[in-house]
Parts: sequence; structure tokens; C-alpha cells
Amino acid sequence: MKDSALLIVDMLNDFIDGSMACRNAKEAVNETVAFIDRETGTEEEEYDGNGIAGQFPILFICDHHPADHCSFKANGGLWPEHCVVWTRGSAVHDRLLPYAHEELTFLKGCDKEEEQYSGWAGRNKAGQTVAEVLDLLDIRNIYICGIATEFCVKATAEDAAASGRKVFLIEKALSYVDPDGHVRALEEMRKEGIDII
Repeated sequence: MKDSALLIVDMLNDFIDGSMACRNAKEAVNETVAFIDRETGTEEEEYDGNGIAGQFPILFICDHHPADHCSFKANGGLWPEHCVVWTRGSAVHDRLLPYAHEELTFLKGCDKEEEQYSGWAGRNKAGQTVAEVLDLLDIRNIYICGIATEFCVKATAEDAAASGRKVFLIEKALSYVDPDGHVRALEEMRKEGIDII
């Protein structure tokens, strides 16, 4: 998997079994772990976590909202309260925690006045964007999984493709708000040159 990386989008507790639980979420987590095990050749408990030096970096994109975020219905937004900082809902699912490391975790939606769907808007603790880190690692191929297909996954995949990289969407490792919206989003991305695998 040289020159390749995996982007895991918003596989956070609130989107799996919390306030905004999405369809196929638990299955998507299981498929993601299976994909990592296949591609890295290591079992879950054996992963050394050496994300930057490793042959297959795993990047996490995470919603990370203040309690008064503009996207919440209580503040005039579209969504129930979700992924509020320091809550269980904002944490990466337990099965994926062994693969999550600070330098490769990118937080988005941190400004209460700004909604951010795309992982390209996220930054790690050092202030680097996903694109900057991918450039440093000379990554040309991006595999993407996560939640939700119609929103943050689609926005992230489109920005990844626009950056000139080859993008592969792992269909079984996707979760979604609405089945019809999921299918439409996949078709739109396919037409944009994003590979669905």
C-alpha cells in the first residue's frame, strides 16, 4: 500500500449509537477494521500505531463541536446536538481507537459559527491540514470510509479528488442517513471519477 492512506471520516459514537446514529454504522466499523487488517497484514491488537512512519497511514477526520455550534437545531441548524467536545459522543469508536493517533487526527467544526462537512477543513493538533500531511507523506491514493455517505464522506471524497489524488470509496464501510440519499451520493461520486470498491 505504498503511496496510499486510509481516511476514516466521523466514525464517532454519536453517529454510531448516539444522538445521530446512522444506518449501517456498526457494520461500517466492522468492515473498516477488516479492511485495515487485510491491507496492513496485522490484526487489530497488533497494529503498532506508527501512523506517519508506517507504510499505510490511517487518518481520522472528526467532528468536534462546541456546545453552542451553529449546526444544532437549538441554534437554528439542521441537526440534533452531536459530537460535543469532551463527551462520549465525540469519541472515536472503541474498535478503531487502536489506530487513532494525535498527529493523524483532524478536527473539524470547532468554530461555533462554521459548519464543516469536508475533512479537508480539519486540522491536527499541530495545525496541519489533511492535504498538508498527505503531501508530506507523498500520498497519491486515498481510501475513504466513514459516516455519512451523503454529507461528510461525499464532501471529503470530492475534495480529495480535486486535490489530484486517486480516491477509492469502500462501499461496505460506509454509513448513511438515508438509503436513497446514500445511493444517489454514490452515483454522483462515481460520475465524478471516484472509484467505489
